[in-house]
Amino acid sequence: MLLALLVSGLVVALVVIGLFVFGLRRRLIQRSGGTFDCSLRWGVADEPDVSGKGWVYGVARYSGDRIEWFRVFSYSPRPRRLLERSSIEVLSRRAPEGEEELALLSDAVVLGCSHRGTRLELAMSDDALTGFLAWLEAAPPGQRVNVA
Repeated sequence: MLLALLVSGLVVALVVIGLFVFGLRRRLIQRSGGTFDCSLRWGVADEPDVSGKGWVYGVARYSGDRIEWFRVFSYSPRPRRLLERSSIEVLSRRAPEGEEELALLSDAVVLGCSHRGTRLELAMSDDALTGFLAWLEAAPPGQRVNVA
């Protein structure tokens, strides 16, 4: 009986510590500002896949001339993807369809992009999309920016 209470207490403590570390990590990522919720699907086909598979929920952060993208459900302090402004090409914009609506946040807009020859999709809110497109268009003079 005592052993069962000790084990269950240890499990509860580990879960609480794990949740605390997730929250602390997100707070540290957002501390410098310029962050927004952004789901990412890397290496997609040319035609839209509305199955909802492959989407990963994350947080993106503006950092100079690049965006650092972090997975939400990760303990890593480093970004999972780095997207450089000069290498991002916006190809399309659409609303989530089919099962994608269940995999993404409720007000998400899907942006089809290319980054160094790799097709990807970003899903973000309308407000985040406005900021993202403004950031892309605010590139320093002489840099090529492709916004559809």
